[in-house]
Formats: sequence, C-alpha cells, structure tokens
Amino acid sequence: MRLLIIGTLDGQIGAASQIAMARGAKVRQAEDVPAGLEVLRTQGADLVMIDVKRDIKGLIDSLEAERIIVPVVACGIASDASAAVRAIKAGAKEYIPLPPDAELIAAVIAAVTQENHNIIFKDPRMGQTLKLAEQVANSDASIMITGESGTGKELIARFIHNKSKRSDKRFVAVNCAAIPENLLESELFGHEKGAFTGAVARRIGKFEEAQGGTLLLDEISEMDVRLQSKLLRAIQEKEIDRVGGNQPVKVDVRILATSNRNMEDEVRKGTFREDLYYRLNVVTLALPALRERPLDIAVLADHFVKRYTEANGLPTRQLSAEVRQMLSRHHWRGNVRELENTMHRAVLLASGAEIGPEAMILSGSPVGTNPDPMVAQAANAAASVMGGRGANLVGKTVAEVERDLIIDTLSHCLGNRTHAANILGISIRTLRNKLKQYNDEGIDVPPPAGGEIERAMI
Repeated sequence: MRLLIIGTLDGQIGAASQIAMARGAKVRQAEDVPAGLEVLRTQGADLVMIDVKRDIKGLIDSLEAERIIVPVVACGIASDASAAVRAIKAGAKEYIPLPPDAELIAAVIAAVTQENHNIIFKDPRMGQTLKLAEQVANSDASIMITGESGTGKELIARFIHNKSKRSDKRFVAVNCAAIPENLLESELFGHEKGAFTGAVARRIGKFEEAQGGTLLLDEISEMDVRLQSKLLRAIQEKEIDRVGGNQPVKVDVRILATSNRNMEDEVRKGTFREDLYYRLNVVTLALPALRERPLDIAVLADHFVKRYTEANGLPTRQLSAEVRQMLSRHHWRGNVRELENTMHRAVLLASGAEIGPEAMILSGSPVGTNPDPMVAQAANAAASVMGGRGANLVGKTVAEVERDLIIDTLSHCLGNRTHAANILGISIRTLRNKLKQYNDEGIDVPPPAGGEIERAMI
C-alpha cells in the first residue's frame, strides 16, 4: 500500500515510517496540507496519516471538493484528548496516539487495506471459468467479464491481474456507473489546472495511476457514448489527453471491463460503440449465476458465517439442516452478494447454538417465519415483483407501484443504493434519478448506507 504522512508527527515521523515500511507500506512525506494534496493529485495514496496540528478539516474539505477518495488517520500526542475529538469531528477515520505503537499502526494499516479477494468455490462450473481466466491472464489482451450483478466480476478481474505479468504493478478499478457522466472523463484521464470549475490543480487520472498495471472499467455499459470514443482512442493509441490539456500522455495499461448487461444487445441499441466492444472483447469470460453453480451455495454460506462471526466477536455457529435446505431452494437474484448479505444478517440475528430459520431473511421475508418451503418460494417471488404490497395494488398507478417497489427494496438493503439497484435490475444511475425525483416530490427516501456517497443529490 501507499502511505502518505503529512506533517512531522511531533518528531515521531521516522519511527512511524519505519513501522509502516516494516508492514510493507511505501511511505511518502509532505510538510503540510498543500504539499500533501499535490502528492495525492499526482501520485495518489491508499492511506493518509496527518499530524493533528495540521489543518485536518481543510484537508478533508479539499479531498471532497476534488473528489479524491482516501481514508485519513490523525496522529497526535496521547494526552491531547481534545485534539483527538477535533480530528474525528473534522472527518478523520481514526486517531493514533504518539509516540507510535507498532501493533496499533499495523492494525490501522490492516483495517484500511484488508480486502478479501479469495475466490471460494466447489462447483465444477466455476472451476472451468477460473481455469479459462488463468489461461488468458498472462497476456496483455483486453478481457470482457460478463455476468449478473453479484456474481464476482471484480474478483475475477483481480484474479486475472494477480496471475498476470503485471501483478507487481497497480490494479486500479473505476466504477463507470457510480460516477456522474460529467466527472467520469476527468476521473479516467485526469485534468489540468483550470480545466473546469473546481480544477484547482493538475490531477492524474486512473489511466496514469494504473501505469504498467491493470485498469478495470467496472460496469462499462453505463458509460456515455460520447466518452466511449475517447476511451477507444486511448486503448488504440496507448495515449490519453488530460481534460484541458494539449499534450498527449503515453500510457501502458492492460484493460479489463465488466458488465451485467448483454453487450451485443447494447451495441444493437446504439448505446455502446461496436468498435469499442470488439476492441475490449478479445476474450469474454461469462460468470455463471449462483443458481447455476449450486454446489457453491453451501460452501460460500459457511465461509460468510465464519467471516462475520469472527468480525463481530460472536461465538461460532453452524447452519441448521433446515437453513441449508432454504438456501439451496432460494433463487439468489442478487447472487453471491445477496448470499453474503443474507448470512451477515443471519449471524447478527441468530441467538441459539446454531443458525436456524428464525434468523433468515430471504427476499424480504419477515424475521421469525418458517413457512413451507414451496409456499415461501411462491411468496418470495410475489414479493419480489410487488414489493411486499400485493394486497394493496388495486387502485394504484404504475408509477406509484414502481415507487413503492423501489422504496421497499432500498429499505430492505438498509439504504445501500448499489445493492438495491442490483436487486431491482436497473442501473445505479436510473435508481438515483428516481430517488432524486421522489425527494423533489417530498417523499421520504431511506438515507445512503454508511460510507456510500449519494452523488445524484450533491
């Protein structure tokens, strides 16, 4: 990981740097916030540690204004409790007392950078997919990864990167659906100072961040057609133009792209350029839905139960035989992501020696019910179509039914826009437009999940 330290950390910068480097971090240091921002614009970082005496609020405000997403940790002398409070209120994620403790810094670094990219599987169908992915990983060919939402497309992309000759370089992912159209060009290609309102300095884009490594264009089918032509040129010519710039910049990146849509249908509809599609589609990896790899359901469920019992400090529990039957019969429209969320909830709701049906919530079923599996399956299907309001549809307009379905699904996902869009089968952009409309109409909309930015409302 790349660690940026801003300030002197009360003279403890050398000790903190040594601890971080011993844990595998690459450390850079900046004297103050402006110098730190310049490093973030031109080189990026995975974590910022800032002296509590520096302008933390100014740093956080600048990061938000320039859309630089990086966790910030404040550091200060252990006895200054008021400074710690001010730092957290200003937006710092954590506070580390000085002089630095090796285990504490290691824990913070691990918490910030820990990502579980292991691919858990048992079903031969998934095994075949991974075998093909490994076979093409060591080339520089562009790869299109398709599959329903929640099947693990980004995991496969990381698997390909880790098996490639670029594995010692950076893997950079961009969610094309989560970034507004007018900002995505700058996010990909960077911009020069003054290129647009808010461009206070030159900033490199994801292409330059991924130099020598792999760039994942997640949900590329959501990219505006006008930007697709610029992407095509960048791939063909291996050079980009920063927004507002007049000098092309040479880049060397391997492109991976994902989509949950039928790309050939998008080409026929004119929403995706045919020439770009064939440039990206040198190899296609089609990920099977979870219902198409039934042997993986139980092994993944056990994996998620273990992960979330440990993460929440709860006693180890096993899944009951009845729950295993419920899991095997469920349709899993949200695939592995839905299964993970289901098992996380079950771990939190379970109270006995094992996880039973009373702790399961499948497709919006109420807690504590255990109907006949066939009846439950029919009820779940009806609920998924009618948002749990089947008895109250008569007399409502289609727009009202759609609104209720969207709001109910969002509530079920605890406000998480991305998960709700996946379950509804619509793009995140469409969902956000609908929610903006409901807000404008004075309708209560569940707030975003913790850490999720509601970009359409800004």
